Amino acid sequence: MNTRDLQAFVAVVESGSMVRAAEKLFLTQPGLTRRVQNLETMLGTELLDRQSKPLKPTAAGNEVYGLARTVLRAVDDLMAVASPDSESTGEMRIGVPPFLSELALERPVDRLRSTFPKLTLRVTAGWSPGLLQKVEQGAVDVAVVLMPTGIPLPETMTATLLGDKRVIVVAPRSFGLTDEPTTLAELSRHPWVLNQDGCGMRSTLSRAMSAGGLPFNVAVEAFGSELQLSLVARGMGIGLAVPEMLARSAYRDSLQQVDVTDFENVLSAWLLHGVLPGRLVRPVALMRDTLVEKLASDSAMPSIADSTA
Repeated sequence: MNTRDLQAFVAVVESGSMVRAAEKLFLTQPGLTRRVQNLETMLGTELLDRQSKPLKPTAAGNEVYGLARTVLRAVDDLMAVASPDSESTGEMRIGVPPFLSELALERPVDRLRSTFPKLTLRVTAGWSPGLLQKVEQGAVDVAVVLMPTGIPLPETMTATLLGDKRVIVVAPRSFGLTDEPTTLAELSRHPWVLNQDGCGMRSTLSRAMSAGGLPFNVAVEAFGSELQLSLVARGMGIGLAVPEMLARSAYRDSLQQVDVTDFENVLSAWLLHGVLPGRLVRPVALMRDTLVEKLASDSAMPSIADSTA
């Protein structure tokens, strides 16, 4: 089997076009077509539905696509073992929680792209429990997860602590809450605006409310910190945020930070991965160092109370 035929087929599936795939691989369109046809002939089945626009794989093509990507990654890993000092190529699959993709991923991606221009980055957003599973299953190469402080991580993974993130309670100023410290029991009279189940911040709050025998009314589930803050600002309920997102939010003037005496929510940010192929050792180290630097600089930002004083 010719890996160039596999590469051609993968490029067609991912671009949905023979023309764009040929441009990506610096081939003529007839040359690309021959490679795909060679693969179909060898496997004895059609891999592309040529009547669809954009081009889509057949049922057999979908299965071959997944296996082909696995083969091509393995080839990249073999090349890295043979030439450990060569430039990193292939794919780097990264899993991140939504909060991190909004807050801290821009700088690592910029540095990875400038340092390793031949490395394709595939970023997947997800909640931390799901990302843990993806690392264990090999579905992503490296992931950042947010876990309550003190929660043990799988011993089969390499884990690096990136830093701790404090989570704060925010309320709309229209609720007329005082600036005095309050309790979860007092806040339980109001509804909440939160992420969907699976979010570490929501899970910690849910456990605290349950432990206190308090009602937990989620009025709105919404994806994305700025959307949640906009809903809180409009009086839909109380929410959770990290101080950095609140400080830079367009809705900050309509929000107040609430001091809750019986809710201390600190999440630890960890970088997790299994055994890395040689070609990803340096990229993962660069991502780790850049995230540590970014999260430390964010923690040094003034709080909303400081910035509005």
